[in-house]
Amino acid sequence: MKRNGVARFATVGIAAALLCAGCGPPPDAGATPGNPDCPVQVAEGFLPCIVSGEGGFNDRSFNQLAFEGMQAAARQLNIGTFPNVQSNSASDYIPNIQSLLGQNCSLITAVSFDLAPAVVSFATQRPDVHFLLVDDDAVGASADAGLDGVPENIKPILYDTAQAAFLVGYLAAAYSSREGGASHVGTFGGMAFPAVTTFMDGFRQGVLYYNETNNANVQFTGWDGANGSFTGAFQPDQTAQTMAQGMIDQGVDVLLPVGGPIYQSAVAAIQGAGRPVALIGVDADLFETDPSTQPYVLTSILKNSSATVETVVVDAAGGHWDPTPFIGTLENDGVGMAPFHNFDDQISQELRDRIAELRAQIIDGSLVVDSYLN
Repeated sequence: MKRNGVARFATVGIAAALLCAGCGPPPDAGATPGNPDCPVQVAEGFLPCIVSGEGGFNDRSFNQLAFEGMQAAARQLNIGTFPNVQSNSASDYIPNIQSLLGQNCSLITAVSFDLAPAVVSFATQRPDVHFLLVDDDAVGASADAGLDGVPENIKPILYDTAQAAFLVGYLAAAYSSREGGASHVGTFGGMAFPAVTTFMDGFRQGVLYYNETNNANVQFTGWDGANGSFTGAFQPDQTAQTMAQGMIDQGVDVLLPVGGPIYQSAVAAIQGAGRPVALIGVDADLFETDPSTQPYVLTSILKNSSATVETVVVDAAGGHWDPTPFIGTLENDGVGMAPFHNFDDQISQELRDRIAELRAQIIDGSLVVDSYLN
């Protein structure tokens, strides 16, 4: 049996939505089960495994978050070690998954949208194995494989990061338009995939909304909603640094790099800028995951993927599998905005209150942020 499309979840907090298998009825469509107060009866032979996307598990971003979720699940399930393989490039995906299947994995977490074709291929061949696919709905990959829907042994985990990025875009525009600011913000990405551009979409919309509602004229560089600046990879290389430097040379004083470790190249460019340039992190709170960035990080756009991965794995261990896609939103705490850390005293209470109002409006639907997920 296969399914089509992506269904939106009940918008409740991740922890509240997680019902432990065997301790209650299945959740509403799309809910992710689990409950720390409910003991899990682990299915005999259950073995969770994980394969990274490019960048590896030490990317201080989405790969690391998913790996931490697997570690937490393993602790909860009293699993000492679990097979894990890192991918240096897309050419590693197929052999890496083959390696995990050869180790009798019963659930494989695949951390990256570009793993979708390989996941669909192996899920079709191995219906006895569950696949947790982060950042892709597998719809396109399934269609490309000639299937009439997504295999039931694939559970996509998606994040509407545009919602949180909108708030951060509004913040960035306000910060950049302060006295002495450049009134110019920018963004660039690794590759133009939806999991990347949704950050850029929300960020841009937030800047434009700030301009519209404050009679401001903050410039925006790097993405127009359809075309933008991309390095072509997810590596902190010279191409990424040159792109960041080019935006700084154009005058931006807030920069959002989207693509795992490419933020490292942005930091190198900022360090040589000769003037203050604030950095926006993605996925994890960059201030916490990479202390070397602390002088530059204004905030980060968060995906709560560690908690999501942990709870889906724990639930699968208990014998409950719900393939309905999970979509993280502001309402269910799947996405969010990190603290301001070293910039805290530069953010007025008025601006904080305004961001809180916008967050509430996005949650209640009176303010709609466009993204590929809606």
